[in-house]
Amino acid sequence: MPPVRVASIENRMSFQMNGMIAALLAQDALTNGAIYALLALTLVTVFSVTRIMLIPQGEIVSLTALSLAALETGKLPATVWLLCLGGGIAAAMEIATFVRRRERRALRAAAVYAGVAAAVTLLAVATASYDLGPWYRMALTLAIIVPLGPIMYRVAFRPIAHAPVLVLLIVAMAIHLVLMGFGLLAFGAEGVRTEAIFPGVLRVGGVVLRQQALFIIASALVLIIILALFFGRTLMGKALRATAINRNGARLVGIRTEAAGSLAFLIAALIGAFSGLLIAPMTTIYFDTGFLIGLKGFIAAIVGGLVSYPLAAAGALMIGLVESYSSFWASAFKDVIVFALIIPVLLWRNLDKSHAEEDEE
Repeated sequence: MPPVRVASIENRMSFQMNGMIAALLAQDALTNGAIYALLALTLVTVFSVTRIMLIPQGEIVSLTALSLAALETGKLPATVWLLCLGGGIAAAMEIATFVRRRERRALRAAAVYAGVAAAVTLLAVATASYDLGPWYRMALTLAIIVPLGPIMYRVAFRPIAHAPVLVLLIVAMAIHLVLMGFGLLAFGAEGVRTEAIFPGVLRVGGVVLRQQALFIIASALVLIIILALFFGRTLMGKALRATAINRNGARLVGIRTEAAGSLAFLIAALIGAFSGLLIAPMTTIYFDTGFLIGLKGFIAAIVGGLVSYPLAAAGALMIGLVESYSSFWASAFKDVIVFALIIPVLLWRNLDKSHAEEDEE
């Protein structure tokens, strides 16, 4: 065969191989970007409503994966006892509020905190050792993890809701360290990977598409649409938006900002726990993995200025693309490259703010 013909065939094969690799990397980028987008949206929601930078959001993701892995082995996850402790403390704080102010809703809140913690604990203790199927295990994991969001807000943040942002940030960092230490003590330093919800693959044009990755992307899109409808069409969503725009004004028209904060943390915990269920079959989760995942979601939220949902989602997609393709060309420096993205973003936002201030003058 002539040398020119051989070179042409080799170039064609090289092009096809590069195209296949690019398609696989794009699939990983969309999958990771979908998870980062969900986390970024929750960070924007919580910060807008409460001025709290929810640094422990990554720990919610990792604790969800670790709890689901424990249930798959027939063990009772230690997060159940964390739920019991947190629910008991929150209920005691509400009872103390009733004693001081004689507010009946404090008693109702105490009953909810204690009742949910007790009911979920009894259910987990009774069924953890039985194999009731993957969907039941995921539902039970959500029931264990999701209440931790409002409990976290009630115990750690609501008593200091009017504190400066720096104080709230320090408390959030402290909770992050506590939850990460709890994950190490309760689950150990070994990583886990759970069973895939959809383990099969699809072949489209010679490209292998994992059904789990497609499920993650579709789930993220559905959740984003649900969030958009919730904030745009429902009364509770509009109340959260009003609280985010003007807390004092929302309080004057009868919106309880404390309830809005609890609802924001509930949404954040629900989306974080669901993200943990989605990502656990795709990558090995350790006790400290959540910090890196949450930090990348934070960078996406920074791209949106902590106020814009579309920009945060676009930033998450950009981070997913940069991370995926940099892992191919420079895998040892992929996290460095991703985290370095925050520098030009902050510089751009600083310049943009300077121009805005000049225009105001």
